[in-house]
Amino acid sequence: MNRLVPIAALALLAAAPQPQQLTESQRALHALNRLGFGARPGDVERVTSIGVDRWIEQQLHPERIDDRAVDARLARYTTLQLSDDQVMQQFAKPILDARKQKKQQQLSAEDLEAMREKIPPSQRPRRLVAELSAQRLVRAAESERQLNEVLVDFWMNHFNVYAAKGLDRYLIASYERDTIRPRVWGRFEDLLLATAQSPAMLFYLDNARSRAGAINENYAREIMELHTLGVDGGYMQKDVTELARVFTGWSMSRPQDARMEFVFRPRLHDRGAKTVLGVRFAPNGGIDEGARMIRILARHPATAHHLATKLCQRLVSDTPSAALVERVAQRYLATNGDLRETVRAIVTSPEFWDARNYRAKVKSPFEYAVSAIRATGATIENPLPLARELKTIGEPLYFAQPPIGYSDKSEAWVNSGALLARLNFALALAGNKMQGVRVDVAKLGTSTDALARVLTGGQLTDETKKTIAARGNDPQLVAGLILGSPEFQRQ
Repeated sequence: MNRLVPIAALALLAAAPQPQQLTESQRALHALNRLGFGARPGDVERVTSIGVDRWIEQQLHPERIDDRAVDARLARYTTLQLSDDQVMQQFAKPILDARKQKKQQQLSAEDLEAMREKIPPSQRPRRLVAELSAQRLVRAAESERQLNEVLVDFWMNHFNVYAAKGLDRYLIASYERDTIRPRVWGRFEDLLLATAQSPAMLFYLDNARSRAGAINENYAREIMELHTLGVDGGYMQKDVTELARVFTGWSMSRPQDARMEFVFRPRLHDRGAKTVLGVRFAPNGGIDEGARMIRILARHPATAHHLATKLCQRLVSDTPSAALVERVAQRYLATNGDLRETVRAIVTSPEFWDARNYRAKVKSPFEYAVSAIRATGATIENPLPLARELKTIGEPLYFAQPPIGYSDKSEAWVNSGALLARLNFALALAGNKMQGVRVDVAKLGTSTDALARVLTGGQLTDETKKTIAARGNDPQLVAGLILGSPEFQRQ
C-alpha cells in the first residue's frame, strides 16, 4: 500500500493546521471549496480580483449567472428532457409488458431475462441514471453556478430517493429536474410539499399504498425524523402513527395510466379524527389535512433548528457552534423558511470565515472527484466513465439506499480502503489514464512546490513532501500524490 494512504488517514482525522487569520487568497479558496466544488487554475485570482464578497453575492443569485454553455453540453443527454410519462412509455413499458407476458404465459425467470435482453440498450433503465449522473458531474465541474450545484447536492441527499428501488429508476430524473432544482432557493415549505407529492418519494417511502386500515408509517416517520423536526424534534411514536393516517390517500397514478403524477384517493383516506403534535383534525377531512401538516412541520422551530444544523454542517463545520445554529434557525423562522436568506445567514457569518474552519472538513467522494477535475483543469469528454468511478471511491450518485442519504461528516469517509481508492483515482487522473477525461499536468507546473500551489492553493506539510520525494519527481506522479494528500482532501 502506498505510504501516503496511512499518512492521509491519520492526518485527515487529526486537526488540520490553520492560519491565525485568512488572507484574501485564502478567503477566495475557502469560498470556492465550501460554496462550490473547488478552484480551477486561475479561479482564486479571478475571485480575488472581483472581490470574494461580491462573488458570493453572485452565487446567491444563480438565476443571474449565464450558464448556457453547460446547458448546451447537456443537450446530448436526451433522456433528461423526457417527462415521467415519456420515460414510462419508452423505458418502463417494454419491461412491464415482458412481466405481463411472463405471468400470462407462465414463463420461467430465464425466459423473462431473455426477453429483457432483447430490449435495445437505448431503452434500458440504466441509461436513465447514467445520463442523470453525467449531468450532475458536468454541472458540478463546469457550471459557474457553483453554490446552486452544492445546494442541489445537499437537498437531493436531504430528500434522498433510491434509484434502484423499482419505479424510482424511471422517476428520479424528473424528481431532480422538476421537484428539487426549481425550489432550492425558494421557501422550504414549497420544497417539502413538492417532495411529499412527488411520485418518486411516494413510491420510495411506500406512501402510495398507504390506506385507511392498512397504513404504512415509513413516510410519516422520515418526514419528521429526517426532513423536518429531526430525531430529537419532540414527536412520539403516536405522532408518527397519526401522521401516517393524515397522509393516507396521498398516492400516485399507476404505471399504465396516461400520466405519472400525484393523486389523492379519497376512498383510501382515513376519515377519522386525528391528533398530531397536539394539532387536532376533526373527522371527515381530506387532502387538506396533509397540506396543513406540511405547513405546520415546515414552520416548526424544531425544523428550523434541524435544517440550520444540517446546512451549517455542510457549509461550515462538522460540529457547528450552537450560537451559529441558533442564529441561522432564527433567520429561517423570521423569513418564513426562505432558503436563500437562510443560506445567506450562514455564508456571511463570522463562523464561516473563522480560520479554525479553514480546511476543517473532509471532502465526500463526489466533492473529491469533482474538485480534482477542476483543480487539474481537466476536460470531461465523456462523464459516464467518471460516474462509474464514483462507485469505486464510495459514493455512487442516486444509489444511497437508506432514507438518510450519504453522510456529510468526515469520519464516514476516512478509512484506509477508501483513501486508497481515492489515491488510485488521483494517480489515474493526473497520469491522463482516466477514460473520458483529458488532462495535461505539464501546464500546471513541474516542481512539487509549483504543483502544490496550483492544486491546493498552499504549501504541503514536511511529512507529505517527504513521502512524495521518496517516490520520484515525475510531474504526473507528483500531481497524483498531491491530489491524494491530506492537504487536497481537506476543504
